[in-house]
Amino acid sequence: MPLQRCAICGKEFDSSHSSSPSSPNCPTCELQQALGTRPEFEPPRPTLSATAFPVTISLIAANALVFAAMVLSGVSAFDPTPAQAVKFGADFGPLTLNGQWWRLLSSMFVHFGIIHIGLNMWCLWNLGRPAERLLGRFSYLLAYFVSGIFGSIASIYWHPRAAGAGASGAIFGLAGVLVSFVYLKKTPSHLQINSKMLGSLGTFIAYNLIFGAAIPGISNAAHLGGVVMGFAVGALLPSAAAPESSRRNRLLIVAILCAVALISAAVAVKQLRAGVSEVVSFNNCWPMETPTRPSASRSSLDLLDKGERGPSR
Repeated sequence: MPLQRCAICGKEFDSSHSSSPSSPNCPTCELQQALGTRPEFEPPRPTLSATAFPVTISLIAANALVFAAMVLSGVSAFDPTPAQAVKFGADFGPLTLNGQWWRLLSSMFVHFGIIHIGLNMWCLWNLGRPAERLLGRFSYLLAYFVSGIFGSIASIYWHPRAAGAGASGAIFGLAGVLVSFVYLKKTPSHLQINSKMLGSLGTFIAYNLIFGAAIPGISNAAHLGGVVMGFAVGALLPSAAAPESSRRNRLLIVAILCAVALISAAVAVKQLRAGVSEVVSFNNCWPMETPTRPSASRSSLDLLDKGERGPSR
């Protein structure tokens, strides 16, 4: 007795009893299809465990580890001071623009309290998983870090004397790259894209930009910088359907273009913000031993010394 597995319900059936020997469906499903009704059983859908998203999980873990290190060192879990945030790598114009360029990256992993990091990580979890599936891991990481760094540069330009920190520039970048990637139909052919995805992403971007403009202490400059860079990266990334060799060459070109864009933007901001006080020493900001660096003028340190927080992002 020749047995065959039904393509719809997944059950085995005797193919000799099928209405069409060449049909991949069992007689019951064939009848239901003929009557225009929904089959009683649906083929099992593949389930994705958390381990299917190693990049997203690693990014969330890195942010959580930095926050845990801050709290364990005595920083408030609810309201860190600007000086404490800068100590752990937050952006601060007089430092960043005068040689500590690594803060453009490190500030993406520093947050102003548990609510700030909680909201950002929730957004990263919800945007990071589809981005990791649709873009691939390398393209995902490229979009995340390029958008985040560009958002940091935009924030430094707009708030040069404020301490800024947070991952939302990179998160907005993921939203932007998904919009352009999906809109340009570059997604893998075997994945079915929800028709409402673009609308949801657009709503997320618009709502949070409006919210950021209405609430003081939020760096919309980082959000805008991140989403604009995300749009650009998504448009430049190769289609998932492209041959592997073509994809690799295109990704290399995109990575080089992104590096040029970031360096150019950083140089431009340094020139445009040449009036930001030079830093010689930062010892007045917190009681700790620091390497000899310029002492920022009193005006540059007023925000930090008063304990006022810079823009979160």
